[in-house]
Amino acid sequence: MYDHNKQYRCDIIRGKSQSLMDDLLSAYAKVIDEICPCAHDLFEDKYNEAFARYLPEDNRVKKTFDNHRTEISGKLFGMYYFADDGVVYESERTQKYLFDNDQPAFFKDVCYKMQFPNGMQKTSPTVIERVRDGICIRPNAFLLRFLQIAKTANVGVTKKMIGYYILNSLDVLTGVATPYEVLETLAYDINHGISRQIHAIDENGNEKADSYKYQHINEQLNYLELANLIRFVDNPAGNNDRIIILNPLEEPAIDLFASKWDTKPSFDVASFDLTTVEKRKSFQYAWDEYYARISDVSSHFNTDVNALAFTAEQQERGKDFGGQDEKADQINLVAFGDEGEALVFEYEKKRVAAYNTRLANKVLSLGKTKGLGYDIQSVIAEPGEMDEFVKYIEVKSTKRLTCPSTSDNLWIDTLNITRNEWIAARQHGAFYSIYRVYFTRSGVSAFILSNVASKMDDGRMQTTPMTYRVDFSNSSIDSTIELQLA
Repeated sequence: MYDHNKQYRCDIIRGKSQSLMDDLLSAYAKVIDEICPCAHDLFEDKYNEAFARYLPEDNRVKKTFDNHRTEISGKLFGMYYFADDGVVYESERTQKYLFDNDQPAFFKDVCYKMQFPNGMQKTSPTVIERVRDGICIRPNAFLLRFLQIAKTANVGVTKKMIGYYILNSLDVLTGVATPYEVLETLAYDINHGISRQIHAIDENGNEKADSYKYQHINEQLNYLELANLIRFVDNPAGNNDRIIILNPLEEPAIDLFASKWDTKPSFDVASFDLTTVEKRKSFQYAWDEYYARISDVSSHFNTDVNALAFTAEQQERGKDFGGQDEKADQINLVAFGDEGEALVFEYEKKRVAAYNTRLANKVLSLGKTKGLGYDIQSVIAEPGEMDEFVKYIEVKSTKRLTCPSTSDNLWIDTLNITRNEWIAARQHGAFYSIYRVYFTRSGVSAFILSNVASKMDDGRMQTTPMTYRVDFSNSSIDSTIELQLA
C-alpha cells in the first residue's frame, strides 16, 4: 500500500544548468577522445590540461576541474571508465556520440541506464545506506509510465508533484508502489485541494530552501528534457510550477522506457560485498564499466528532427492535459537522405536565385557522389567580379535541445571530417565552407565556417588526426594460419 508520507532523499550528482550541459557535452567528448586510452596516474593531469581551454582563467582551480572530470563527465554521464588493468578508456557512449552527433540520443541512454542504487555516489556511506534501505528502481521508467497514465486520466502533473509523490517517495524508490497507486493518491489530493511539499530541516531546526529540497528533482527532469522526452508548459493555475507533458513524437522511446517501470535495475548493486575497501573498489570498477557501455536498446534512441521540433507551445494550444496530441509541422526530408544537406541545398538555391535567377541551376546537391569532399556545389552570388565563382559546401549536422550561443567565448563544438574533405578544404581554400547545422527545439540554425583551411592555419580551428590508414604487402607478413569455422 502506497504511503506518500514516507519521504526519502535520493539525490544524484550535481551537474550544471541545462544549457551548459548541452554546450559542454561536445567539450567533454573531445577531451576524452584526445587523451584516452590513458594510464590511471596520468589521466587527471591530461584531462585538466586539455579541458582548461573551456574554462575562464579565474576558474581553473582543482575543485572545478574535479567536478567536470570526475563528477559530471565521469560518474554522471559515463563518458570514460577506469579499468582494473590500470588504463582509463573512452566509453561506448562517448564513441557513439562522436559518431552520430545526436545529443538527445546520448541523454536518452543516460536516462535509460539511470538507476537507484548506483555507483555514482560514494560507496561508503551513500551506496551502502541505499542498499540497506531497500532502494531499487529505474526512476525514469517509473516516471514516464506515471506520466502516460496521468495523461490518459487527464491529470496535470507539476515538477513539485513529481518530486514529492515519486522521486522523493520511499515506497516508490523501494518498488512498493505502482504508478497507478501514486496517481490515485495524487488525484485524491488534487480533488480535495491538498498541496504537499518536500520538507527538509537543517541542523538548527530550520526549514531548508527549495533550492536544496528540489535540486535533485530539477536535475533529473532536466536530463529527461535534454533527452527530448518531456516538455514543460505554463500552469493554468498561474503559478511558477509548470506542467510536465510527454513529447508525442518520441512515443516509441517513451514506451520502451515505460515498459521497464516494474523491472529491477540491470546492475544488481545489492549482490556486491561492500564491507572492505578492496571489495568496494572492485564494485566501483564493475559499475563504471557497466555504466560506460551503451544500453542494449540504444539503437531505438536516435532522434528524428521532427520529434526535436515539437514544442510545448504546440501541445499547449487548445489542449487539455490529455486528449489528442498535436503533431509538429513535419519537414519532408526523406528524399534527400541527410536532413542538414537538404535544408542547406534549398537555402543556397533561394539565395543564389535572389541574386540572379540564371545562376540558380548551378547549385548542385552532390552528397551522394563519393570522394568529392563536399556535399553542395554553389556559387558566390555576391556583387563583384567573383560572383559566378564556384563555392564548395560541406554540411555537418547535429541534434541538440538548445542552440549554442555565439556570444559565449568559451563555447566550442567538435565535428569530424574525412580525408577527402580535408583535401577539398585545402584545395579550394577561400571557396570552401563548412555549414554546421543545428537541429534544436527552437528550429534549425546553421553556423557558416568559411575559408576553413585558413582558419586551420591561424589556429581559429583546431584539427586532431583521428585515424591512420595502414597499407601492407607480402613483405610485411610473418606467418599465415588457417582458422576453422565453429
